[in-house]
Amino acid sequence: MAKKFHIRLSLLGIISSLLLVAPASWSDTKNGFQLDNALVPVKEIHKGGPPRDGIPSLDNPRFVRADKASYLKDKYRVLGVAIDGIAHAYPIRILNYHEIVNDVVGGKAVVITYCPLCGSGTVFGRTVNGRRLEFGVSGLLYNSDVLMYDRQTNSLWSQLMSQAISGRMQGERLVQLPASHTSWQEWTSRHPQTTVLSDDTGFRRNYRMDPYPNYGSDGRLYFPVSHSSNEYRRKEPVMGLEVDGKFKAYAFKELSKGAPRFKDEFGGIEFLVEFDKEHETARILNADGDELPTTIAYWFAWYAFHPETEVFRAPQDDG
Repeated sequence: MAKKFHIRLSLLGIISSLLLVAPASWSDTKNGFQLDNALVPVKEIHKGGPPRDGIPSLDNPRFVRADKASYLKDKYRVLGVAIDGIAHAYPIRILNYHEIVNDVVGGKAVVITYCPLCGSGTVFGRTVNGRRLEFGVSGLLYNSDVLMYDRQTNSLWSQLMSQAISGRMQGERLVQLPASHTSWQEWTSRHPQTTVLSDDTGFRRNYRMDPYPNYGSDGRLYFPVSHSSNEYRRKEPVMGLEVDGKFKAYAFKELSKGAPRFKDEFGGIEFLVEFDKEHETARILNADGDELPTTIAYWFAWYAFHPETEVFRAPQDDG
């Protein structure tokens, strides 16, 4: 009996020793992703609920002509992108259920990304260092924002950082492209020849139902963020601009106080800001009239990633 007890103690000692010297990667994994040496604190990366690919990306998207999109109303929100005269629109009602669309627009491989919790829609080129990547939804969040992953290297990418935070691609950046976060009516008025993502996605989802009812109208956050500000209400829409690693936010609340078009300057460049109150959208055009990449998102999300952001203030009316 004493011999068995001694063996048992020895085994416990070996197991304890292994746990003490176990590499960090044993514990620094979530949803199967290696997180040791990640660019953000591992404890601030949270499981969103669904497993990896539990929210399925659309990898072979189907499109229909605008006049065939009977499932859309003028007021419905879309992300729109136009490249070399080819325009595609992606209804937010569909993106709510898929978050990522791997597509090719005007011959360019792009990834359309949308995070319902941050209200953030961005479009990136998906060729990095000459390699075309395909993205999926990791089921993980950082600062309440979707973490994507590429299926070629299993690296995790932060949407609002535009950067890989772990894996073989760690540190690499995605190139953001101009995109419109606007109403279907406004998008088709500028791009009447657009095609739009079909609701025949190959998945059984009720795209008429919002899976996040009332989320955008209240102050609840489902997950913690690293930085917060009471400058505006949490879900206030803002248009965020990056110039050479510096950031500026244009809150819709501020934009609604002034002229719908005005000149501004940031990071040494001058540009034209356009705000469309009716269709709840904004964009920035450079001196040549070309649209600059911007991100429309909730204020809390923009600030969480960019606490050093400058903030546009509407001019005071001296009258």
